[in-house]
Amino acid sequence: MSIYELRTYTALPGRLPDLLVRFEHHTVAIWNRLGIKPYGFWIPLTGPSSNELIYFLVWESLAQREALWQSFVQDPEWLDVRHRSEADGPLLANIASQFLAPTAFAELGMMPTD
Repeated sequence: MSIYELRTYTALPGRLPDLLVRFEHHTVAIWNRLGIKPYGFWIPLTGPSSNELIYFLVWESLAQREALWQSFVQDPEWLDVRHRSEADGPLLANIASQFLAPTAFAELGMMPTD
């Protein structure tokens, strides 16, 4: 059974575009190299905050998550990308993370595109 990690990043005012660029052009490629599996990325269209990036990561276990995430946060390429992307100041005001297990009746797989 896979474990899903729901992560919500609240960007500082005006910094969401920079965060999206960092994910699109750097973070996802680093994750792919390290074996971290994203499930999808979203930005809210309605609700209390339009300054968020919401995404899921899929893990085989919490132990796998701990090992791979530790590799990520210590990765030299990531550290360089993070440093360069925050040259004008931090991008994030808050990070929230929650681990979820699918129900027996969950229909997971390819996400619809329309």
